[in-house]
Amino acid sequence: MTQFFRADPRISAVRTTRNRAGALQILRDDPVDLLVCDVSTPGLDGPHLARALARIDRHPHLVFTVPARQHPPRSFELDSVEYVDKPVTAERLAEAVRRTVAASTDETIAVELAGVTRFIRRSQILFVQAQGDYARLHTATGSHLIRVPLSTLEERWEPYGFLRIHRSTMVALPHVDQVSTAGGRMRVRLRGRTLQVSRRQGRHVRDVLMAGTDGPQRGDPHQIRTQQVG
Repeated sequence: MTQFFRADPRISAVRTTRNRAGALQILRDDPVDLLVCDVSTPGLDGPHLARALARIDRHPHLVFTVPARQHPPRSFELDSVEYVDKPVTAERLAEAVRRTVAASTDETIAVELAGVTRFIRRSQILFVQAQGDYARLHTATGSHLIRVPLSTLEERWEPYGFLRIHRSTMVALPHVDQVSTAGGRMRVRLRGRTLQVSRRQGRHVRDVLMAGTDGPQRGDPHQIRTQQVG
């Protein structure tokens, strides 16, 4: 994996270590954007990492490498975690880097409910639905209403992988994990939620998904730092 990361022009620095102490020292002294951790590394399971990363202002994107068909580590509260089956492929590592680059240019959105203001990131949003002059942002844990039209969000977020699938619905393509067709109608699935694609948008949606793209990216590639453990 180290050779892959060193060859990727989006990565400016690579740090490696084989134990918990070395990993935590790097995280304290020189925060990284992407942390790749073998699930068998002693002391670096989910709960240990949660406590360590809670003390870091900028959490890295975390990738656990796990043996195929092995149950992943116990889940814990971190925003950006994924699991990659071993043996790890170059394609899967490239996807982890792509997600990290996208997160490094993430937008923060303020949402209000009952007088309390919370902040969510664009990368947390699975899909958006129009509600008149408002838009409802759906994440894995709930939904939030903001006073911005869907058309405005479409123009702003299309370069970051959002695609209109219906006149009232826009999805974040990196979260789409399945496409199906039944009765001549296309549907996409995001984290267990199934949404219908309009007939008008069907061909375009399929072309974008089958091309393996999440939409055009704006600007030059961002340099990120990665750490490999185990």
